[in-house]
Amino acid sequence: KLGSPEGLDADQSMYAAVVEVARKYEVAVRVDANGGWDLAGASTMMRWLKDRGCDYVEQPLHHDADDQLPQLYAGRALPIFVDESCRYATDVSRLANCVDGINLKLMKCGGITEALRIVAAARAHGLGTMIGCMGESSVAIAAGASMAALFDHIDLDSHLNLLPDPATGLSMESGVVTVSETAHGHGVALTC
Repeated sequence: KLGSPEGLDADQSMYAAVVEVARKYEVAVRVDANGGWDLAGASTMMRWLKDRGCDYVEQPLHHDADDQLPQLYAGRALPIFVDESCRYATDVSRLANCVDGINLKLMKCGGITEALRIVAAARAHGLGTMIGCMGESSVAIAAGASMAALFDHIDLDSHLNLLPDPATGLSMESGVVTVSETAHGHGVALTC
């Protein structure tokens, strides 16, 4: 996560530190700016990040600055994915010509039904897709995992930040999320 209020130098230092650690794991590095850059900063950072092996940038501009996405997109150095800018399937057509992909979060879009609509709309427009999360328990992560095959990129790990997690049945080993094969529904059971 970048987009620090401390500025681009702080973001560059953070990215460099992450890349140093990530090198030994042979993983792709992607950046979420959380809408923390202005147009000039986003353009500068995307060029800088491209030179350092970043795959793509998520939500480079604040969602209130979506009107600036076409200009950023026209000169982009990296693919642009958005999440805060896209909460409903109807948002996809508005964004289709100024982003490369959509990152949806079940808790932001309202659940699986709207998520399926968003994925279908994104695919119809030739956009990349990602499913992410935001401070969700393993209950929501399991719901996201049940539809993960529909997405190009998957980031379902926020349950690891919750102690205690209110459910059992979901595990992650070597970066792979698995659900119980014996539990009902999405494979998790509430413990409270």
